[in-house]
This record gives sequence, C-alpha cells and structure tokens, in this order.
Amino acid sequence: MISDEIILRVTNLSVTLQNQAVLSNINFAIKKGITLAIIGPNGAGKSVLLRALLNLVPYSGEIEWREKVKIGYVPQIVAFRDIPISVLEFLTIKKGVKPAEAMRAVGLDDGILKKSLGVLSGGQLRRVLIAWAIKDRPSVLLFDEPTTGVDIDSEEAIYDMLRQLTHLNNMTLILISHDRHIVRDYSDYVLALDSCVQFFGESKEVMNPELANKLYREGHACPVEPLAGDPLG
Repeated sequence: MISDEIILRVTNLSVTLQNQAVLSNINFAIKKGITLAIIGPNGAGKSVLLRALLNLVPYSGEIEWREKVKIGYVPQIVAFRDIPISVLEFLTIKKGVKPAEAMRAVGLDDGILKKSLGVLSGGQLRRVLIAWAIKDRPSVLLFDEPTTGVDIDSEEAIYDMLRQLTHLNNMTLILISHDRHIVRDYSDYVLALDSCVQFFGESKEVMNPELANKLYREGHACPVEPLAGDPLG
C-alpha cells in the first residue's frame, strides 16, 4: 500500500497496442494536491498513459492509486461535436447534478444550458466537460489537452479556473500539454514521454532551452536513466 502523501505510483508500466510498443517501463509517483503536466511529441503515448491510468487499455506493470481515490476525466473535445443533445441534457444524464450550479462553478451563465453541445465555442465546451468531470467531487482530475480547439483569449482563463478549482477542492491534476509556458506557469512537476520516460522532475527545470529542445524533439532515444530521478524518492 502506498503512503498517505502519495496519491499515485506507477511502476514498470508498459502498453502494447496492435503489436506496437506504445509505452515502455514507465516509472513515476506524485503527491496529492499537485499538478503534473505530461509532455512529449505526437505519438509519444501521452493519451495512452491517461487511458492506462483509467484502466481503459491493457498494460503490464503496476498502477497504484491511493485508497478510495475518485477520478474525474476530461477527454479531448472532438468526440462531442456531433452529439445532438443540449448542455442540460448532457449534464443530467446522471442523477444528482444541479445544472445551474455546475455552470456557475466553471464560470458560465446558466443560459448556455439550452444550447446544443455542437454549437458551443471551444472554450465553452471545455468548461462544460470540466463541469461534468468534477460533479462527483473527484480527488484526481485527468485532462487530455485542456486547450485544444480553444482560442488564445480563453486559454489562460481555463487554466486559471482549473488552478482555482484544484486549490479549492484539494484536487490532484494530471494534464497533457504541448505549451511550454503552460507547463511553466500552471504545473508543479512534468513527465516528459517519448514511449519511455525522458524526464521527470520539477516543471521549472524544463525551461532550460537545451533540455526543452531535447524533450520536445520527436524520435529522441530512450535514455538508460531518465534525465531526472524520481523527485519523491
């Protein structure tokens, strides 16, 4: 059993899909209440890692969540564009949701409840999906590409809202991001993937230009040891 301060520990995690190794020997651990950014080039296995953490893909190795952890998940928004239902209908698929209250929690007016999911802006749809994900008061929120399809003006607002929500609710946030300044300004730790762990450490460290260029470059070979050790020991 993992200690009380650790909310997630991943040991020797590997994922193979369609006879292709997607993730190899992934190891890291995070404390509760922190924000972890997952970075890496396209095809690095970032979304697959989130799905493995949710037990949605087969894997080898070990994923240990703290006892009684409750997980919320915000997927990429593309799949929701063609769903012909209103925001109200979407939010009330499951019982116990107070739609107007849920909208206020993510900074939206309850007038949006009558609109179809398909007509919402990228920023509005992201906020609706966040409202859905946090309605059960999760202790961990997994977020796949928070600002994909979101205009620049909405991007900072969404991250500010996420920071406030996680702080108020003492949530741990695990998010995928390609944006270096988001990693710097809104996360505590960073996990750099390219099928294996390239780096795991404090986010401020990846602002070093030489290190950042290595981490964001496609086809970077797996190191014998990651560029940083487990900061939690």
